[in-house]
Amino acid sequence: MSWKNDLPAVRGKLLLDEALAPFTWFRVGGPADVVFLPADEQDLSDFLKALDPTVPVQAIGVGSNLLVRDGGVEGVIIRLGKGFNGVEALGDNRIKAGSAVPDAILARKAAEAGIAGLEFYAGIPGTVGGAVIMNAGCYGSETVNVIKSARVMNRAGQVSEISGESFGYTYRHSALMGADLIVLDAIYEGTADQPEAIKARMAEITSRRETTQPIREKTGGSTFKNPPGHSSWKLVDEAGWRGKLFGGAMFSPLHSNFLINTGEATAADLEGLGEAVRADVLAKTGVQLDWEIKRIGRLA
Repeated sequence: MSWKNDLPAVRGKLLLDEALAPFTWFRVGGPADVVFLPADEQDLSDFLKALDPTVPVQAIGVGSNLLVRDGGVEGVIIRLGKGFNGVEALGDNRIKAGSAVPDAILARKAAEAGIAGLEFYAGIPGTVGGAVIMNAGCYGSETVNVIKSARVMNRAGQVSEISGESFGYTYRHSALMGADLIVLDAIYEGTADQPEAIKARMAEITSRRETTQPIREKTGGSTFKNPPGHSSWKLVDEAGWRGKLFGGAMFSPLHSNFLINTGEATAADLEGLGEAVRADVLAKTGVQLDWEIKRIGRLA
């Protein structure tokens, strides 16, 4: 791959043939041709402008909802970090957060500023960038309910601002998916409330999550979207897959919509189990389960 020998100069870090498993919660997957850790927004823009436009580019956050296949990923993986993790209360019950800010940190900062409505983010293990892209939500609330706008960068390194009304949000989906856009930051708007009251509601969400989800396992969160009129965990459970090993993969005994790496799973184990469950549930119930976890890369 001659393009790897002619990469643009950066102020951040460029890692060649870098293993992606440590970048994901599942801890599986092959290497990326290149991992780029940009220093800041300008560094990212300069890199994209100078990079061969035929080279594929994908941005990731903390990898909490990501399954990297064993054959690795072609092109450049962009991991946003310190240069994209600012949080600022703007007044008028609005708050701005960088794309690398963990959702739970955003919820806490909003609470401290007396901004209610973002409490549900305390129950989501990802970052703002992923939440904006996939309309992340839980416990009856979604990103669409609180977002006002986001700044994004395209493959050519150009920045634009998009209003929340333009995201085309549906359940765990937006018009930004597949649009080759990288979220830089987002502005949210909630309602006024006392910080202690907001924090109490967040504590309830955190407690509920800790007692019902395998948060200390190597997992990717909710594996399947809930089909209309159904709960994915019930479908998986009733089909007999709760706690059943498939190589090193298993659907959690605690929550049967959480796919976990029991220790030595490959990405093929995890994806293979997911596909086996999808086929079995469809055959038994006629209901199609769709992946919520994002799967990228080449098969081994």
